[in-house]
Amino acid sequence: MSTSFIEQVHYNRIPVKDLELSAHWYRDILGLPLLSLNEELAILKINDGPSLLILVPTPDETYAHFTINGTQAFSIAFTSQDIPGFHQHLTDHKVKVDDIQHNDGHAYFHFHDPNGNKFQVHW
Repeated sequence: MSTSFIEQVHYNRIPVKDLELSAHWYRDILGLPLLSLNEELAILKINDGPSLLILVPTPDETYAHFTINGTQAFSIAFTSQDIPGFHQHLTDHKVKVDDIQHNDGHAYFHFHDPNGNKFQVHW
């Protein structure tokens, strides 16, 4: 097969414990527009692109990341043109963030949402 039937990623689903708290955190701390919130899910938009984040409530101990040899590994990475500013913003809001790392002109860091989901931000 030379071409894919897949055009783009439309959305990622993220498990959360408290849907309303999480929806407002993603809106207020990450600055993502909250398009919809009901008891079943919250829909947030990422800028002007087609990508959405869907927050889904669950009582289970489950996360949007996985582990490799017992170490958490992110599955979703965001981009930001202002890595230091975003890092400081999250730090100011008491978000669990790792130090900024640099690798061949590539800067990145990891952070966790209030539910313990691990993400990466890079540029």
